[in-house]
Amino acid sequence: MITSVHYISTCITLLFVSYLGYHTAKKVKSSQDFAVGGRRLTSIQVSGSIIATIVGGASTIGTAQLAFQKGVSAVWFTLGASIACLFLGVFMAGPLRRAEVDTIPEFLSRTYGVYAGVAASVLTAFAIFVHITGQVLSAVAILTSTFQIGVILAVFISIILIISYIFFGGFLGTSIVGIVKSILLYFTLMISGMIVYSYFHGIGGITGAFPKEPWLDMFSDGVYVSIAQGFSMVVGITSTQTYLQAMFSGKNEKESREGAFLSALLIPPVGFICTWIGLYMRSVNPHIIPKEALPTFILTYLNPWIGGITIATLIISVIGTGAGLTLGISTMINRDIYVRCINQKADDQKQLLVLRSAVCIISLLTIIMVFTNMNSLILEWGFLSMALRGTTIFIPLLGALYFKDQVTPLAGFVAIIVAPIISVLWGVIGIGNINSLYVGLGSSFILLIGISMFSKKKEVNR
Repeated sequence: MITSVHYISTCITLLFVSYLGYHTAKKVKSSQDFAVGGRRLTSIQVSGSIIATIVGGASTIGTAQLAFQKGVSAVWFTLGASIACLFLGVFMAGPLRRAEVDTIPEFLSRTYGVYAGVAASVLTAFAIFVHITGQVLSAVAILTSTFQIGVILAVFISIILIISYIFFGGFLGTSIVGIVKSILLYFTLMISGMIVYSYFHGIGGITGAFPKEPWLDMFSDGVYVSIAQGFSMVVGITSTQTYLQAMFSGKNEKESREGAFLSALLIPPVGFICTWIGLYMRSVNPHIIPKEALPTFILTYLNPWIGGITIATLIISVIGTGAGLTLGISTMINRDIYVRCINQKADDQKQLLVLRSAVCIISLLTIIMVFTNMNSLILEWGFLSMALRGTTIFIPLLGALYFKDQVTPLAGFVAIIVAPIISVLWGVIGIGNINSLYVGLGSSFILLIGISMFSKKKEVNR
């Protein structure tokens, strides 16, 4: 049951973090400061910005929800995110940081042309927007279950917090919020993990409380499905503006690379502990609403002061992810659509205005999306978004990074547009058991290679 102490500690924590987001406005003098932190972030700040966005509602509330319903297979979201950060650090951090760009479409347009960059911007912006919906649904779950407020009020509080975290400080704001969130999250989840371990009386208690199938099997949905979920995270994260924006923002290649590796180390414990909590709540209170498993645990088993901080940390996690994703979309709207297609002579102050206006417009559209999808499964939005942006960007991005001389502009343009359409249609029609992500990636690869070879051959014949 929530007490006045919960309210006080939650509000104090939220106000403190919101102040930090506002305080970074003093360091934002230009649109580049707003978009990529002026390219002066350390590895810790780079990691903070990544974790601020990856570790959100899907990683915490969504993971506990899925563990409550299906068991340990819920860890695939955070496990896939960790592997994705390793991939970022090893294969992508260096060349992306050297490119001195602000967006993925801007990078792609250097190889495939302006139209390909604009198409990538529009499609990935929509895919990222889908993920924001899942984050706000997570925030609504926390606010309604803990503070007993109405859904409408919870949605508007969530949106106001998203705007406050990035409207003033932009990328610097998300980085600072991410660092503070990481400290608070690991402090509170470590305590929660010890409590669950104690109540279960060790690992033996968990294995005794649940049969291996399906609860304790990471591949309970099937090896193919589980690996596809993890792989979709790798593809989606390495194809997303928000996470690659962190690679663009490091002081140098070394800082960007180490920031990715640090994120890979810090993300998995969050998923494992939230999975434990979801299982524990299933064993002691199987009749609660699944998405309220984590908030209910916090209110029932944690000290009110710690519980209030934990609730605030979960809200910050969810809002921070929504804010980072919103910033990624607004950056693409400004750089790839406004400056490139509408006003090529826009000065820095106009660009800063467009960035902040885009944040507000995206937030308003999110409200509409949330109200029309209130009862959907939180993690479904995350996996759908990852798959959609992955089929759009992943293969063309690898081509631009490592095979620039072998691919052609036409091939990149066609792959960026057609592959996600094929993926979505395959998912809707449901042909066979092949995951639509694999179909989309396969289509993208065939289109990029096939059209490039045809174009090269045509040039040789001429």
